[in-house]
Amino acid sequence: MSFKDKVIYQIYPKSYLDTDGDGIGDLAGIIKKLPYLKLLGVDMIWLNPVYPSPQKDNGYDISDYTAINPLFGTMEEFQLLIERAKEQGITVMLDMVLNHVSIEHEWFQKALAGDKKYQDYFILRDEPTDWVSKFGGNAWAPFGNTGKYYLHLFDVTQADLNWRNPEVREELFKVVRFWMDKGIKGFRFDVINLIGKDEVLKNNAINDGKPEYTDRPIAHEYLRMLNEATYGKDPEIITVGEMSFTTVENCILYTQPQRHELSMTFNFHHLKVDYENGKKWTDVPFDFSELKRLFHTWGTQMSENNGWNAWFWNNHDQPRALNRFVDVENYRIEGAKMLATAIHLNRGTPYIYMGEEIGMVDPDFESMADYVDVESLNAYQELIQQGYSEDAAFTIVRRKSRDNARTPMQWTHEKNAGFTKGTPWLAVGNHAQEINAAKELEEGSIFAYYQQLIRLRKKYPVISEGSYQAFVPEHESVYGFVREYDNHKLLVLNNFFGSAAEVQLPLDYVSGEILIDNYRGTQLTEHLQLQPYQALAILI
Repeated sequence: MSFKDKVIYQIYPKSYLDTDGDGIGDLAGIIKKLPYLKLLGVDMIWLNPVYPSPQKDNGYDISDYTAINPLFGTMEEFQLLIERAKEQGITVMLDMVLNHVSIEHEWFQKALAGDKKYQDYFILRDEPTDWVSKFGGNAWAPFGNTGKYYLHLFDVTQADLNWRNPEVREELFKVVRFWMDKGIKGFRFDVINLIGKDEVLKNNAINDGKPEYTDRPIAHEYLRMLNEATYGKDPEIITVGEMSFTTVENCILYTQPQRHELSMTFNFHHLKVDYENGKKWTDVPFDFSELKRLFHTWGTQMSENNGWNAWFWNNHDQPRALNRFVDVENYRIEGAKMLATAIHLNRGTPYIYMGEEIGMVDPDFESMADYVDVESLNAYQELIQQGYSEDAAFTIVRRKSRDNARTPMQWTHEKNAGFTKGTPWLAVGNHAQEINAAKELEEGSIFAYYQQLIRLRKKYPVISEGSYQAFVPEHESVYGFVREYDNHKLLVLNNFFGSAAEVQLPLDYVSGEILIDNYRGTQLTEHLQLQPYQALAILI
């Protein structure tokens, strides 16, 4: 099964649909919405972690790898989800967090209790390095009263696992096989390029120490071992690695088919183009030339070296892309379609994050009291300490908070957007009256446009298989590229701004066929005028 013509839909289970009134989305809610996902046309759903967890990092702190968190339901319901999804032609991708476990996991608890075997499951040192945790502060914490320190690249409650220990590797391979036996056909590996730590850990003041543990050569070896011991045995399984601070050179290696590591990789560089001096908690317009440069660099190099990208605008950790890249007040609908076109017709597998297909936007919360994300609450306090006024600090958090993506899915215009009959764990966005799935299906055009993009990927090999070349890379407002396969060429043009833009169309394309257009009645001419946020694909 090729993954190249597939489209994957990400569900944040906590916020999709609550069926039991506790204000938290559940597996039964996902089962209920399978016909909706079938209608959209997606092939696979990726679920954020549904395992038992103290929820210090929204489930990425796992305390038991082979069980279902009662918050979301039971193992029986999970099995039912896999079966019902299969009936709709949809498979399930699970989130695998193999770099670290919760300190409540029995392995860590046994290690703390003095069991030498389990102490070697973790990265313990007498002398900590100068590395900084990705959640701020020291990346090392005291290991009980032993005088040693354990490594936690993330929260202090998330202890990094020692992949150098073959017993650890075998335990983790067992976990992957356990879920394969349940019928799972996809795995998304969280921060998987961080699993390969060197034997001797060194201080490094550069970029908080990241060069010392990111994309180390041994990470590739571990992925080949994982592949061989687990998903490599099933050609239907799709894998995607989340790559933290990675490089295109490494992602080529992770995804070249002959290397037997992963199907594809996520990188985040394109979602940092609205960071001032690389800092997230800032409020600046996005840098279009940098966005385009990144898309062209990754598109071209992955194409030339037979690597494979996973493309996305939104996920559970990102503010809504519409608010970041589009004038949502005036062009929400056109902008939603343009952003979708830019990745769905690209070379790589497109991911849709729940709500994106109906044009959901940031919730526009009115005060800090509406936010629950620990990162956002900490950032607000830090901004105040840096001298920002409360209003200025709130404006920045409102733009960049992860809660922007985590608000409940907007199903209807009814109370709580039809998400729950109880009190939602996170407030519903303020636009649910006008932006909801029921209204979109009845009178909107974004959902239908997504359906069309998905159909095109399945119908035309030039989209699923074609090469990638940059088109008019110097254009100040248009992101354009050409896909080529088997005597066919597809030119894709995306105007990223709210004003018209002219493009010189090569003569071949003037007589081409418009495959998709988010405006009506476009006439192909040599001096093509693109409307605000227009997206257009021409096949020859």
